[in-house]
Amino acid sequence: MQRKERYRLLLDYFTNNFPEPETELHYRDPFELLVAVILSAQCTDKRVNIVTPPLFERFPDAKALALSNAEEVFTYIRSVSYPNNKSKHLIGMARMLVEDFDSEIPASVDELQKLPGVGRKTANVIASVIFNQPAMAVDTHVFRVSHRIGLVPSTATTPLAVEKMLMKHIPTALVPRAHHWLILHGRYVCVARTPKCPECNLKSFCAYYEKRIAI
Repeated sequence: MQRKERYRLLLDYFTNNFPEPETELHYRDPFELLVAVILSAQCTDKRVNIVTPPLFERFPDAKALALSNAEEVFTYIRSVSYPNNKSKHLIGMARMLVEDFDSEIPASVDELQKLPGVGRKTANVIASVIFNQPAMAVDTHVFRVSHRIGLVPSTATTPLAVEKMLMKHIPTALVPRAHHWLILHGRYVCVARTPKCPECNLKSFCAYYEKRIAI
């Protein structure tokens, strides 16, 4: 099956069955989502959602967070992965927001990446979810699913290479939703160790499943 056909079938399926996917991180405003996404690096959304309510109660905005310190923030996020580094990143991010961006979350991916703790993946999430921009965040789930289904070639060995390939083949209007589709599919169906192929609705056009049948 040609790659173009895999994309068509994938987009048709999700558009018809999950037309409005959303992030599973809990947030009420752009600042809260930015904090949550920074915390979610190599950590589950479930764990982040447990940690953030008291964190946001104590630090409702960038100004409040900027006035604190990494030691205090650590006491709220100690149960997430890499809490020491993330505590420092959150303080640095908040202070830069206040000092350089008048406490407003920038909409540009390039501007977002200037913030401590914000890499390309995080910047793309914010641009996509908050500003509805055609930005494709490639995390481990998107990377894995894209290769397994056959949306990208084996030569796409970096998140950026996968991002560029996905952006090339997915219509601009669908990109914000497509990034959720791929993440959620990887989180609940096309899991890393034992993908749930028998119950997967994408197996009819999945390269990984085709190989499994051949074996």
